[in-house]
Amino acid sequence: MDDKETLHRYLRTQRASLLSKLDGLDEYQVRRPMTSTGTNLLGLVKHVASVELGYFGEVFARPPDRELPWFADDAEVNADMWATPDETREEIVALHTYSAAHSDATIEALPLDAVGDVPWWGDKSRVTLHQMLVHMCVETARHAGHADIVRELIDGAVGGRPDDPNIPSIDWPAYRERLESAARQAGSIA
Repeated sequence: MDDKETLHRYLRTQRASLLSKLDGLDEYQVRRPMTSTGTNLLGLVKHVASVELGYFGEVFARPPDRELPWFADDAEVNADMWATPDETREEIVALHTYSAAHSDATIEALPLDAVGDVPWWGDKSRVTLHQMLVHMCVETARHAGHADIVRELIDGAVGGRPDDPNIPSIDWPAYRERLESAARQAGSIA
């Protein structure tokens, strides 16, 4: 497997991981702000789909055939980080699917050394497809990690899937209490 195939595989894996965090949740749960800055699952999906369209579309002169109103100059700040009541889960998941297909076409069509321009990056706007693949793997993985934590806060679900071999089968409340005790002891030492 060459470098482009490897990076593309990792990007696809992270996309799937992010989308899987919506599984089994109702409309309120996927939209519920779970942090002081409003982080929510559907907003993470909307954001990742949106920025991926920019990085693999506009940057390589392959613009998508749709406008994203939350990126308009007069849009509300952070409008790409949450879903309005009239934006359905299905529409946002469809945007994610469309974004992935559009990005995949760019990735498949261009060599890793293809040059693009990220106008919002200022002095460092000249990039390659390789750089954008790495950037979107990191961006998507970062937000998939946010989604992992948000999902755990919502209903306790952990891991990439229900049978995730990386998640041990232990008494989580007792484990958490042990960590809390260790943190308190260390805090009193300082």
